[in-house]
Amino acid sequence: AQARIVGSDPETDLAVLRIELDDLPTVAFSKGDGMRVGDVVLAIGNPYNLGQTVTSGIVSALNRGGLGINTYENFIQTDAAINPGNSGGALVDVHGNLVGINTAIYTRSGGFQGIGLAVPADTARMVLDALIRDGTVVRGWIGAELGDVTPELAAHLSIPASTRGALIRGVLASGPAGEAGLRPADVVQSFDGQEIGGSRDLLNAVAQAKPGSDARVAVLRRDQSVELTVRIGQRPRSQGRDD
Repeated sequence: AQARIVGSDPETDLAVLRIELDDLPTVAFSKGDGMRVGDVVLAIGNPYNLGQTVTSGIVSALNRGGLGINTYENFIQTDAAINPGNSGGALVDVHGNLVGINTAIYTRSGGFQGIGLAVPADTARMVLDALIRDGTVVRGWIGAELGDVTPELAAHLSIPASTRGALIRGVLASGPAGEAGLRPADVVQSFDGQEIGGSRDLLNAVAQAKPGSDARVAVLRRDQSVELTVRIGQRPRSQGRDD
């Protein structure tokens, strides 16, 4: 069957395809909040062009990130064998409900080594709905380069080593963060009431904010607590891994 691309989202490495056929079977989406580490899952795909291949395993971890694969990462990790050709295939639970979209493997050999990664079904559903409705996924953006607070950086900034938050490594002068008064070396500890533990927390929180809305940001600046208001912008397409 010939497929037409409805839209794609490079930030999550997902796309929506349309096939003009009647009576196609469909899969039900699982409720993501019901998944637990240890649950049995099945990976379906076309590894090495061996179609109709199914492998089984368990959920090894949830909300896995910081791997540098996609801009927005909250992967399901599984030991169900995922190999080249599985990408885009379904990860389903024992009832056949979709829990994720197989997307990558963590490997040194190029083949499966026990660590497979899938985009959660709730993320896939959000991208699916946005691409069908708008043709693109709209995300918030503040124009800042983010990092994490390490003990070495904490010592350099004269803040406690236990400090949690997202480090502002740089700001775009004409961007929302710059216009709001955020500065390099600021540590964002909360965003619109949501506690921020690291750069990934802030990246995801900003992405979910509505462009044009205002967000209150609590910042640690050296030894002072500062509160700022940031007017959320719209993230440019394929902006990269900074926020």
